[in-house]
Amino acid sequence: MYDILDLYQEPYDPKRPVVGVDEKMKQLMGEKIEPLPMREGSPLREDYAYIRKGCVNVFVAVDHKEGKRDVKVTDRRTRRDFALYVKRLVEEVFQGADVIRLVLDNLNTHNETSFYETFRVEEADRLLEKVEFHYTPKHGSWLNVAEVEVAAMDVECTGRRIENKETLIEEVEAWLEKRNKDGKKIDWRFTREDADRKLSKHYTT
Repeated sequence: MYDILDLYQEPYDPKRPVVGVDEKMKQLMGEKIEPLPMREGSPLREDYAYIRKGCVNVFVAVDHKEGKRDVKVTDRRTRRDFALYVKRLVEEVFQGADVIRLVLDNLNTHNETSFYETFRVEEADRLLEKVEFHYTPKHGSWLNVAEVEVAAMDVECTGRRIENKETLIEEVEAWLEKRNKDGKKIDWRFTREDADRKLSKHYTT
């Protein structure tokens, strides 16, 4: 916990950004009964019944101090998917960084093994030289700023019925473009001192 909180307290360094990464499962749902459209004084009304259209995964990465984020929709969240997503962060999204300090939970795909199972050794080594893994503690995934960003995405974009992957991609890309253009940042205020004051009774030695 201290490791994560200390990272958040550091001055911003574009060459060594702190980037929270998380995944969200999104269930695709179609309408069983056509919704009643919006009209003046009345919102869109949907029937409780829906048609399951399968599930996809949404990767979310956020540099909360710079106000920059990235989103990628994938069919699954395997080791390969994770390694390919981090490659995207290294080579495209944060290509100007010397090292990306990734804040992650302890999902079993979030480690170096994913890179060596996906790429040749030379490629895996090259990518891993550009990232540092910083893990939230057990039951402490709330310390990852990416969870804040996922919650914002749900409120503003994905927290509704979306029928297919193509529409989901269009929607999250439009949301991403606007949120990045607006430079939305996360004002993280919970510090090491706050943790000691509120949580120290749960610490173990």
